[in-house]
Amino acid sequence: MSTTPPQYKHTELTFQVMVDASPNALILVNEKGKIAYTNAFVEKLFQYERSEIIGQEIEILIPARFKSHHPGHFNSFFKNPKARMMGVGRELYAIKKDKTEFPVEIGLNPIVTVDGNLVLASIIDISERKKAEERFRLVVESASSAMILVDKKGVIRLVNTQTEKLFRYRREELLGQKIEILIPNEIRGNHPKYRKEFSKNPEVRSMGSGRDLYAIDRDANKFPVEIGLNPIETSDGHMVLASIIDITERKKAEENSRNYTKKLENKNKELEQFTYIASHDLQEPLKSITGLSEILIEEYGDLLDQEGRDSLSFLNESTERMKELITALLNYTRLGQKSKLEQIDCNELIKAVKEDLASSISHANTSFEIDTLPTLYGYPTELRLLFQNLINNAIKFRKKERPSIVKISAQKQSKAWQFKVEDNGIGMDMKFSGKIFTIFQQLNSKEEYSGSGIGLAHCKKIAELHDGDICVESTPGEGSSFFFTISTKIK
Repeated sequence: MSTTPPQYKHTELTFQVMVDASPNALILVNEKGKIAYTNAFVEKLFQYERSEIIGQEIEILIPARFKSHHPGHFNSFFKNPKARMMGVGRELYAIKKDKTEFPVEIGLNPIVTVDGNLVLASIIDISERKKAEERFRLVVESASSAMILVDKKGVIRLVNTQTEKLFRYRREELLGQKIEILIPNEIRGNHPKYRKEFSKNPEVRSMGSGRDLYAIDRDANKFPVEIGLNPIETSDGHMVLASIIDITERKKAEENSRNYTKKLENKNKELEQFTYIASHDLQEPLKSITGLSEILIEEYGDLLDQEGRDSLSFLNESTERMKELITALLNYTRLGQKSKLEQIDCNELIKAVKEDLASSISHANTSFEIDTLPTLYGYPTELRLLFQNLINNAIKFRKKERPSIVKISAQKQSKAWQFKVEDNGIGMDMKFSGKIFTIFQQLNSKEEYSGSGIGLAHCKKIAELHDGDICVESTPGEGSSFFFTISTKIK
C-alpha cells in the first residue's frame, strides 16, 4: 500500500501537468546528474522518446567537446543552488539524438522535494536568434560607414572594418573598451551624461544636433564627424548602434564655400562702388566735354575750317557714344538686383514687347509666328528685356530683300522651359557663336548696324539669373535660332 500523502500526490500531478504544458523544453535533474523527468517539448526538441532519456545522465544531451567540463559546473551549482542563467558569457550548445548540435539558452532553478534536491533546467533553442544576429553582423560589417554597437554601460560590443580603418585601431583593441576612448579629452567627461540622457528617451536621431562633433583616432588625431544613433534591442539588453562618418572633406568644402561667398560679397561691394563712380564721376567729365565742344562750335565755328568743325563734331559723337556705353554698362550691372520673382504669362509678355517695338516692327514689315507660351515664375522686367533684345536683333539683322519673320515657341523639359526665338535674317558663322554673348562684342560694323554690343550679353545674364542658359544655331544668309532655358525651380 502506498504511503505517499494524498496532498503530495495532488501536488505532484499538478506539477506534471504544468511542466508538460510549458512551451519550453524542461528537464528535471537530480543531484547525481541523472534525468528524473522531462516534458513533451523535450521529445520534440531533442528527438528522443521520454523513456529513452529518463534515468540517463544529463551529458547525453551535451556535445562531446563540452562533456569533460560539465560535471564540475553541475557540482558548483548544487553547492550554491539559486535561480540563474547557465553559462553567462559563454555560448552553449546541445546535441540531438541524430548528433545535430544547436545553440541553446539555459535557465536553472533549484527545487527541494521529499526525494532530495533537484534542478529544473529550461532549455530554449536559439538557432533563429543566432542566425538573426549573424545577419545583423553581416549588415554592420558591410556598411560603408564606421558602425559601433555600444551597451547601456557604454562598452563597445561590436565594430566593423570601417571602424578599424577610421580610428586606426584593431578590432580586438576596441571590443570591451568604453566608447569614450574615441572621444577627445576636452569633451570626454560630459559624454556619460549624454549617454544616460539618450537611454531615457532612445530613438533614431542624429547626435549633437546644432553643434560640431569630433572624434579621435588611435594617434589622438582629432577630426569632425557626423553621428547617427539607433537604439537596438538584443538578447543582452538595450544597446545603441552608432553610425560614424568622417566629414573632414565636407568641412573643407564648406569653409571654401564660405570663403568664396565672402569674396563674392567683397566683389559685389566693389561693383557697387564702380557703379556709383560710373554713374556720377565718369559721366560728369563727359558732360563737361560735350558742353565745351558745343560752345566751341556755336561761338567759334565760323573761325574754324571744315576740318576743325569735323573734329569737334567727331568729339561730340564720341562723347555721346561713351555716355551710351556707360549707361549700357550700368544697366548690365543692375540686372536682377532689385527684382522679385513673379508669375508671368509669357503670351502677355510678348504682346507687351511687340507694342514697345511697334514702330521698328512696322518699319521692317516683320511678321510673327508665336506658339502658345507657358506661364511661369521669373523676373518680369528682366525676362521682358531678354525677349525684347532677341526680337530687336531679329529686326536689326534682317535681310533687306525679303520680309522679316520671327518665330517664338517653348518646350517643357524635365526641370525647365526651353524657349526658341527664330529669325530668317542674315545669320552668322558658328565659329563666332561664343563671342556674341560677350559684353561689348559686335560681329558687324558699327556704321552698318548701330548698337552698344551689350544686348546678347544682357540675354545671357538674364538666362543665368533664371538658372538657365542661352545658345545659338545659325547659318549665314538663312537666319538664326536662339535657345534659352528658364528653370522651373528658381531659387
